[in-house]
Amino acid sequence: MTPHIMICLAILVGAVALFSWDRIPADVVALGVMLAILATGLLTPEQAFSGFGSSTVIMILGFFIMTAALSHTGIVDSVGRWILLHADARPFALLAIIMISVATLSAFISNTAATAFFVPVVLGIAAHNKTSPSRLLLPLAFASILTSSVTLISTSTNIVISELMVRAGEKPMGMFELAPVGLPIAIAGIAYMLTIGLRLMPDRGRDAASPADIGNRAYTADLVVSEGSPLIGTPLGQSPVGRDTGFAVQRLLRNGKPVTPKDEATLAEGDVIVVEGRRRDLLRLKDAPGLDLKADAHLAGEADEDAAIVEGVLMPDSPLIGHTLKSAEFHQRYGLKVLGLNRPGFRRPRQLSRIRMRLGDVLLLQGRPEDVTELERGNLFNIFGGVDTERLRTSHAALAVAIFALALVAMTFNLVSMPVAALGGAFLMLLTRCISPEDAYRQVEWKVLILIGSLLSLGVAMDVTGTGRWLAAELIDLVGGGSPLLLLSCFFVLTVALTQPMSNQAAAIVVVPIAFETARQLGYNPRSFAMMIAIAASCSYLTPLEPSSLMVYGPGRYRFMDFVKVGFPLTFIIFGIAIVLVPVFWPLR
Repeated sequence: MTPHIMICLAILVGAVALFSWDRIPADVVALGVMLAILATGLLTPEQAFSGFGSSTVIMILGFFIMTAALSHTGIVDSVGRWILLHADARPFALLAIIMISVATLSAFISNTAATAFFVPVVLGIAAHNKTSPSRLLLPLAFASILTSSVTLISTSTNIVISELMVRAGEKPMGMFELAPVGLPIAIAGIAYMLTIGLRLMPDRGRDAASPADIGNRAYTADLVVSEGSPLIGTPLGQSPVGRDTGFAVQRLLRNGKPVTPKDEATLAEGDVIVVEGRRRDLLRLKDAPGLDLKADAHLAGEADEDAAIVEGVLMPDSPLIGHTLKSAEFHQRYGLKVLGLNRPGFRRPRQLSRIRMRLGDVLLLQGRPEDVTELERGNLFNIFGGVDTERLRTSHAALAVAIFALALVAMTFNLVSMPVAALGGAFLMLLTRCISPEDAYRQVEWKVLILIGSLLSLGVAMDVTGTGRWLAAELIDLVGGGSPLLLLSCFFVLTVALTQPMSNQAAAIVVVPIAFETARQLGYNPRSFAMMIAIAASCSYLTPLEPSSLMVYGPGRYRFMDFVKVGFPLTFIIFGIAIVLVPVFWPLR
């Protein structure tokens, strides 16, 4: 063992210990690891910093932008509504549909892409069902990884191993060659997550969804069925505020009188639907055909597209206290519309314009910026923040789907590399204005990119110093060559261990050549070892360092040990299936 290998092992052990301790943010630990590698001279600055320009970081950045555009054009909401409609909010059915959907998609595209697409869907579903996102996001990430051994294109690691097989004189891996083992693994893995895994899942609370949801209060508002609306004659439950859309319908008013039972009523022109929903969802209703979001049902006309939307709390000396918006002639005097009211624990029995204001009421206001400023100067409200006024660009939905599909086709058929396809798709999303650059960059998880870019330096250090090869050689010397099943097991364990701090591809590149040489020297079938390593390289369940897991780590507020607790039994199940089936489909001799 050389001094450089000793130093690299010490850094590796220290990194795993700090990740497990979970007192220091993961991205900070990763930066510390990179600095330690630089300080000890294991890598040059150019080598250490190369991770930030790596294909992995670029690929994830591209997927972040593309999936943000899918959310911005309403595609994510549509998928979420479909899942909710078919799962009927039952926790088991909901989790099963989410896992099966992402696993099926991940069998044919990158698991990172599949996870990136479903993360905003799951966050929206969790908010709608008032459940903790931590109960859904980890199964989502694991399901995307479970089908990595179904097809050749499920993960780029399989393609790397196929190339290594060709270089070693073996036939390349077939498109579905791994499926006889990969499908049982996927089925068993999903069954585990729906039973034992569900019991081991942490519950980080309902507010774990996303930093973007912080302050996203629930408002009550009035929706008016406009003249000539396509919703006239439509049952309330099938409208854009039906049961699967994230809104709670409080009352349906017709000519000022409640319609009962509201759930069975069909909509008519002029009907007022009193709803409660999140600020973001209420603002998105601006694009719903045939519905007007208004402060008062009698107000006509569309709001100015360039108007500011802000939140304001009623001040102690405000002259509005004790008055209704109608009696105060709020819109006529101040030029602003009240889109919604937030009053904790309040269920209003009448229209918004007829509710008497109280101290502490939070109103969602829309109007010209100068009117908002004047309102605050008059001590009526304390304006404490603007709101993103960008509407859903539903007119760009088909274009966004086409661009995303084009990027996936380019990856699937290897027309271009995965990072180029992802970045090209992101560029087209921005170029065609499916999403603005400001909105896209705001939704990028920069902590994830810092974490990945920093940790890639550890994988480079293990390769440059020979630490990975040293570990493999020591394991072979310890085990010997008497039992091929024991050797297969050792290479599985070694690959899984290296996959945690290193990338899947790097671990495979280190282990496969050694496994091939060992198999040939001992007279075993090298293909058996290659398939075992391909399966093991996708067992990234023990740490959150797999890109799919990193994507859910922050939004789910997970801890490092959550992955160990849930992922260890799953890894053991996969090993049990692989050690039985691999020698059957790829005989050792």
